Amino acid sequence: MTDAPDPSISPAQTGADQATLAVYDRGAASFAEDWSTQPPPDDMYDILRRFFVPGPTADIGCGAGRDTAWLDAHGFPAIGFDASEGLLTEARRRHPAVQFEQASLPGLPGLGAGRFRNVLCETVIMHLAPASIAEAVTRLVSILEPGGTLYLSWRLAAADASRDAHGRLYAAFDPTVVMGALGDAEILMDEQPISASSGKPIRRVVARKATTPSPTPGSST
Repeated sequence: MTDAPDPSISPAQTGADQATLAVYDRGAASFAEDWSTQPPPDDMYDILRRFFVPGPTADIGCGAGRDTAWLDAHGFPAIGFDASEGLLTEARRRHPAVQFEQASLPGLPGLGAGRFRNVLCETVIMHLAPASIAEAVTRLVSILEPGGTLYLSWRLAAADASRDAHGRLYAAFDPTVVMGALGDAEILMDEQPISASSGKPIRRVVARKATTPSPTPGSST
């Protein structure tokens, strides 16, 4: 079944898509099992080894915890965060030695600014309402320490928002929204590969947060 345009997604809608969250909560065990049987994303892991620096790491939208566990085992002490309590239950069951907490984009309540040296957000933001994409990316940057690194990817959607056979939202948005929300972060990588797991085109960006904030226009130096 191909993705179908969803006219119910209003341009003014904001926040996490509740229908998508409900799908993950109801089917958490099935999704977790499916993801566990997919080939590991070795291309992404190679990129993380290249750009991440050992230190506190957040996996935002961690799902069943596979990538959080990989990070934690490879020198990047990690905490996995997800909006779905069902997926967090699976993550804790499958990876009991790893820490998992509930938090949802775009706001990530409870996560302090500058808390992490690395942030991974792998194919998550397309499940948000399009009007919340910029806020989410800005928030991901904010939880990085100065000089910290963000790995961000999303599935590229058609011109209209659509839902897959499960009912998950795949929002369509202009990539310049993401690039603008990264602010003065240095872009270290920007590419559009095909996902080995889904066979769908994705975009992934690696960005390093500035070590000092940009001066406010009109301020003295």
